[in-house]
Amino acid sequence: MKQEFYNLQIKTNGQKLYEFTNDTIHWIGQNNFKNGILNLSIQHTSASLIVQENADPDVQTDLINYFDKLAPMDNKLYVHTTEGKDDMPAHIKSALTNNQISLSVKDSELLLGTWQGIYLFEHRLETQKRTIIHHFIGE
Repeated sequence: MKQEFYNLQIKTNGQKLYEFTNDTIHWIGQNNFKNGILNLSIQHTSASLIVQENADPDVQTDLINYFDKLAPMDNKLYVHTTEGKDDMPAHIKSALTNNQISLSVKDSELLLGTWQGIYLFEHRLETQKRTIIHHFIGE
């Protein structure tokens, strides 16, 4: 049994989904992981992690549009507006999604569906530097 950690840095440029599936698969291969659990976590309260379709970019557009309607950027609706119009909506979107995802690794392969990818879901409008912690436990 072994444990390994890796911090993946992603610089975002506005509100959208940033796929990092290939970075994660590459890290698994570099370390010759065979079987185990990979826990991914993001240490930010205004961005999140999701597993989502990676074949049709319209899915990403629709997700962003839906979440923007669910948590509109209108400071009149919120008390917490310290960092601008996207501040509280970003926290709401993060609360409704995930800050951690656990995925299985079997026979050195990350077990995702055919059209699935792993994404950082950025909820802020301005450029951010995000850290996604990878924690593998297994063999």
